[in-house]
Amino acid sequence: MSIMMLSCSKLLNKDPDFVTPDTYYNTEEDLKNGLNGVYNRLIDPNGRMYGRGLYSYFVVSDEAFFKGISINNIRVMVMDASHLDIGRLWEVLYEGVNRANLLLEQVDGVNMDVKQRDAIKGETLFLRGYYYYLLADMFGPVPLKLTSTQSPDDPYLPRAPLAEVYASVVNDMQQAEKLVNDIDYFPYNERISKTGVQAILARVFLKMAGAPLKDVTRYKDALEYADKVILSNKHSLNPNYKQIFINHTQDINEKKECIWEVGMYGNKVGTVDLAGSMGVENGIECPSEAIGYSGGAMKITAKLYALFGTADTARRNWSIAPYRFVASGGNTVKSNFTAAQIYDRNPGKWRREYETGSKARSFTSTNFPVIRYSDVLLMKAEAENEVNGPTPAAYEAINMVRRRAFNKPLTAANAVCDIPAGQSKAQFLATLQDERLRELCFEGIRKHDLIRWDIYVKTMNDLGTSITATAPSTYKYAANAGKNTTERDVFFPIPTTELTVNKLIKQNNGW
Repeated sequence: MSIMMLSCSKLLNKDPDFVTPDTYYNTEEDLKNGLNGVYNRLIDPNGRMYGRGLYSYFVVSDEAFFKGISINNIRVMVMDASHLDIGRLWEVLYEGVNRANLLLEQVDGVNMDVKQRDAIKGETLFLRGYYYYLLADMFGPVPLKLTSTQSPDDPYLPRAPLAEVYASVVNDMQQAEKLVNDIDYFPYNERISKTGVQAILARVFLKMAGAPLKDVTRYKDALEYADKVILSNKHSLNPNYKQIFINHTQDINEKKECIWEVGMYGNKVGTVDLAGSMGVENGIECPSEAIGYSGGAMKITAKLYALFGTADTARRNWSIAPYRFVASGGNTVKSNFTAAQIYDRNPGKWRREYETGSKARSFTSTNFPVIRYSDVLLMKAEAENEVNGPTPAAYEAINMVRRRAFNKPLTAANAVCDIPAGQSKAQFLATLQDERLRELCFEGIRKHDLIRWDIYVKTMNDLGTSITATAPSTYKYAANAGKNTTERDVFFPIPTTELTVNKLIKQNNGW
């Protein structure tokens, strides 16, 4: 986490819910504390949000599996509606919604600089929309509550149609776009900015264009919003791929490539409980706390490794660690993998050996990048292809990402890494789908992509079949998540705790 964000992240620990709004939201400082309370729900101290779950066990896909798990567990797609983590995820998201509603009902009454008051309002609107986007993406139709809870006796709401939920998301975010500050206003990227709103809106519109809504008119909107970010000239690719993640690990905030990050703070030592598990949950196996402990729970799939091919090795060898740490002669040393040890490897993007300062066993201050500029370029390429076909603009957007991966100049054509010209619309989409996996692996986006492309179940089932046939015998269990995935898994179940109290809600199909 950026040193510049230290005071703000401490405020993220404040919880405004213990007071009534009419006695709390009276001053500018009150509004700032309230806004930080809304941001706070992006980090659940039990790891169900961006501290762990949203890049780990909630987003199981074809990029990774979990070591040693072969029994009933969400990590192998065997769970039910009473699963504690799923129930808590639902609760945390609605806590974020309610905190946003509380603040929105009071913000206009506070006497302060109008522009910055509007910016607080805009950030709050965005966050409410973002929490509902996550709810809709993971649970499908959900109750749409746009006023704060006043008492336990407030009436329950039925699930709103999915199109209505997404319309509310878009409305909140488009209002926010007009109110929030430019990224230049902030010395960091842990607050949402105008280009941050635009980048997330491009993601939302691509989701709306895909499954399950399949409102293909939204591809045009996705293209418009990706172009807004690109044409702002406020963001660019970091020319060194691995430096993006070293910066995260060293608490260096870099807002050119990383448009919006969830800011982590500390390592659960002291009074501020805002640490995450980046580099632990998804890190390189290492027994040493001095170097940076990780049990190496997440392992990569052979499918992902093979997708990089024999040329895209620099990006592959950073995304997928080519070594682990082992105890040897009283020391902890690096042990390089052999060519046959594919399934032994871990994600390598966030390497704890690069951390500075004191280290804790299971927690880090490493930020999570919600959206990077390379994602915007790839969304631009996808939306352009859907609207206009594989135009030169679509090729250029994807090729810039590939040139960076190969350490080539970003704007000069290069036969070594540029994708072949003359592809059909369908071929270009397939190329784009592979490129998104290579570029964004382990960043919590792959499952979302597969679902909106309407290929999640088939992809997972095919993965299970492939692993069963080809994996070493000690890793056959890695096929379980793929084999267990069915159509019901496109959405999580509505938690039993919610169904028990809200009789207006019906369960998702198959649960």
